[in-house]
Amino acid sequence: MIALGGVIGAGLFVGSGVGIAAAGPAIVLLFMGTGALVMLIMRMLGEMSAARPSTGSFSVHAEEEVGSWAGTTSGWMYWLMLCAGVAAEATAAGTIMHTWVSFIPAYGWVAIFMVFFCASNLTAVKNFGEFEFWFSAIKVTTIVAFLVLGVLGILGVFGDAPGTSHLTGHGGFFPTGVAGLAAGLLTTISGFAGLETVTIAAAESDNPSRNVTRAVRTAVWRIAVFYIGSMAVVVTLVPWNNPKVAKDGPYVTVLDTLGIPAAGTIMQIVVLVALLSAMNANIYGSSRMAYSLVSRGQGPRFLGKVTRGVPAAAVLASCVFGFAAVIAGIVWPTTVFAWLLNIAGCSVLVVWSIVCLTQLKMRRRLEREAPEQLSVRMWAFPYLTWLTFAAILGVFAVMAASADGRQQLIGTAVVVAALAGAGHLKQRRDRRAAAGS
Repeated sequence: MIALGGVIGAGLFVGSGVGIAAAGPAIVLLFMGTGALVMLIMRMLGEMSAARPSTGSFSVHAEEEVGSWAGTTSGWMYWLMLCAGVAAEATAAGTIMHTWVSFIPAYGWVAIFMVFFCASNLTAVKNFGEFEFWFSAIKVTTIVAFLVLGVLGILGVFGDAPGTSHLTGHGGFFPTGVAGLAAGLLTTISGFAGLETVTIAAAESDNPSRNVTRAVRTAVWRIAVFYIGSMAVVVTLVPWNNPKVAKDGPYVTVLDTLGIPAAGTIMQIVVLVALLSAMNANIYGSSRMAYSLVSRGQGPRFLGKVTRGVPAAAVLASCVFGFAAVIAGIVWPTTVFAWLLNIAGCSVLVVWSIVCLTQLKMRRRLEREAPEQLSVRMWAFPYLTWLTFAAILGVFAVMAASADGRQQLIGTAVVVAALAGAGHLKQRRDRRAAAGS
């Protein structure tokens, strides 16, 4: 449920409409390809986390196997991505609430949500888990109901069966060509970001190795079914170029097409729940990652304060950064906030590439030193690991081919260089200290 909570947010219910508008019916193939890539990444994470469970997850493993620069870079890039997600989700949730209760401004609702989830994450980890379970249950129920209604609609229960008219008409299955696929690719990748949080959360469970294994094996295919199934239903039932798909969201558009009463209101409520769920999961994941980094000497020491078993300072810092990003979105929406979101969008690709390099080294070392710890094994090692790494480099190449993509890459490269440099300096200091002792 934690994995579902972190990934299934407004990106699926609303944001996927942008991907459909960019790529047309071929968005289904993009989600299949991206889902396969994510499945391989999660298999690598599952292998490493089951062998060596850690709250810092891939950041800890990267530091141990590749070096401090890799641990620092992947950890703080992931923290930045999650905090930017908190800001984006809180802003969208505040906007929805403002339309219902207009006398409280949107930023006022943002503050209320921030305080509430910050307080719940400060009390005990079980509170986070309880909220996330019920939030995710609502989302999963909604998606399952949508898939059932969609299949019935495709079969003609709510009117004439559409057949393949929307898949082959309106410009065909690839109506926008390679450019559309490239634009849709970035949208689909962003939709899967956050799934890695499950390996962080599992480390705080009663049996980390067992729970990591179980979560990784089940969460990925469930999310893939939800995403791919939803997109297949949408592009079969409504024209991809229907302006409502991008404006109102694909779910609302399909339910309106099927004649479901109050579809817009129902989905607005579900989207609000999805936003709050993802916000809750991202505060949790970012605080645990920050605490892990600080405990390894890769961040300000004051963030290491623990209260009643909760990294209170890290929770507060993540919430403060998220709220500051919201303010930046109000004051500098096209500069500072846009820059932050662009870097956050690239962060997951940086993290995934470091995961590949880490798994290559860790797997070989475990096979030599402790093969009994490999309760989960990456398929077809090392070939699929290298294939995954090559695919990520391919995505970077696709981004470099567009002006917007190049801007994202340049901003991300600056941050990565700064973090890697800081991590490298720490690595050199540690070596000197070890040599001196």
